[in-house]
Amino acid sequence: MKKFEEKTYETETIYQGKIVQLNIDSVTLPDGNTSKRELIKHPGAVAVIALTDEGKLVCVEQYRKPLEKSLVEIPAGKLEAGEDPKTCALRELEEETGYTSDDLELVTSFYTSPGFADEIVHLYFTDEIKTMEKRPDGDEDEFVELLEISLEEAEKLEKEQRIHDAKTAYAILYLKLRAAR
Repeated sequence: MKKFEEKTYETETIYQGKIVQLNIDSVTLPDGNTSKRELIKHPGAVAVIALTDEGKLVCVEQYRKPLEKSLVEIPAGKLEAGEDPKTCALRELEEETGYTSDDLELVTSFYTSPGFADEIVHLYFTDEIKTMEKRPDGDEDEFVELLEISLEEAEKLEKEQRIHDAKTAYAILYLKLRAAR
């Protein structure tokens, strides 16, 4: 038995969407009592820290409906069923930015909100990007604007809360630590 394990004895799927599934799990707690857990099932995602030859961070600005505002973020996207994360990372980089790379290196993977969701983000790095001759079509319902920003500009955007998501904040911290080596 895993430490503090909660055993599921019933799962009710409340909603099955294009991106997420909402389940209510009935669980037995380690002390024998029971409880309910609201869980979001997510296929996982990727994100890419991409630097231009000038050392600028490649970002996109897009509207985020849950927040009712636009954010500046590193390129990212949802994994398709059974898709290799590195393949997905390259696809998202190409679709969102028009850049490609032959050298994507896995930095880390992390859970975004483990208290209620199983979404995992696989974070990649490249400083070897090249412009594509023809940018592939992206998602039909996704509208993004390409930005290339210095680390100083990124920190300013963080203070202004225009960069306000965990994956991009992680990317900025990663670049600061990388520069300090």
